Amino acid sequence: MDPELEAFIPLLPRTDLTDPDAYRTMYAEMAAARPAPDTTGLEREDRTVPADPDVPVRVYRPHQAQGAVIWLHGGGWVVGDLDTEHHWAVPMAHLSGAVVITVDFRLAPEHPFPAALDDVYAVLTWVHEHAAELGIDPAKIAVAGHSAGGNLAAAVSLRARDEQGPPICFQVLNEALLDDRQQTWSARNFTDTPWNNRAVRAAALGYYLGSQPATAYAAPARAEDLSGLPPAYIASAEFDPNRDEAIDYALRLLQAGVSVELHQWPGTFHGSLAIQSADVSQRQLAELGAVLRRALAA
Repeated sequence: MDPELEAFIPLLPRTDLTDPDAYRTMYAEMAAARPAPDTTGLEREDRTVPADPDVPVRVYRPHQAQGAVIWLHGGGWVVGDLDTEHHWAVPMAHLSGAVVITVDFRLAPEHPFPAALDDVYAVLTWVHEHAAELGIDPAKIAVAGHSAGGNLAAAVSLRARDEQGPPICFQVLNEALLDDRQQTWSARNFTDTPWNNRAVRAAALGYYLGSQPATAYAAPARAEDLSGLPPAYIASAEFDPNRDEAIDYALRLLQAGVSVELHQWPGTFHGSLAIQSADVSQRQLAELGAVLRRALAA
C-alpha cells in the first residue's frame, strides 16, 4: 500500500451500515470537519428539479464553463447529500472548467432501487432541457460518480441509450460498484480492506436492491449489450473489492466498440482519494479534472 495512505488507516472509522441513521450522522460530521474548499471564481446555486418527487441539486458554475458534469456521490446509496459532496464538487468545477451539478438523490433503505436512478435520470433530462439557462452546450453533458455514484453514472448511461433519452457525451466511473454477484477475485478476497469490503458491499446492495432481483440498471455489469454507450474514463483502486468488476466493465466496453481510458491506481484503497495530503490522491484528483476538461472540450 502507498505509505502515505497506510499511515492514515489506524485513524479511519470503520464503515458500519447496520444503523443507517447513525452512519449518516457520522459521515456528515466527518465532512463538516474538513477545511472548507476555495470557492473563488465559482457561482453556487441550489435548485430544485421538478420530478416525482422533486430532486434537490446544487449547481457550481465557473466562469466560461465548457459543459456540464452531473456529479453523483458515493456512500453505498445509503449516505451522502449536497453538503457532504461539497468538498468534491468544488475542486471538480475548478479542475474541469465545467458546470458541476451535484444530486441529492433518494437514499436506501427507505428508497430502494430504482428511486436513486429515477432521480438521476430526471436531473439529466432537466440539465439537457435547461442547457441555455445553465450556459452550457446540450451536447456537452457528462455523468460522473464515485462508488455507488459510479454505479448510477453507468446505469443512467445505459438507460439514456435504451430510452433514446438526453445524449451523454462522457461517463466517469471512479471505483464504481457495478456487480451485485460478488464473484470477482477482489470481491471475494478483500474482506478487511479500509472503508469498503465484502461485508460493506453486501449490506449496501441489500439496502439498495431490497427484495428485488438485480437488473442491468441496478448492476450495470449485468448488461448484455454495452455498445453505443458514451466514451468512458474508469478508475480502480488496488485494494478495493470493486476493483475487478471495474476493470472487467472497461474491457467489455472496449470489446463493444466504446472508447475507454482505464487507470488502475496502485497502492490505493477505496475512497483513499479523500486523504488529500497524499501525493497519489493529488494525482488522482488532478486526473479526474483533466479527463473531464478534455472530454468536454472535444
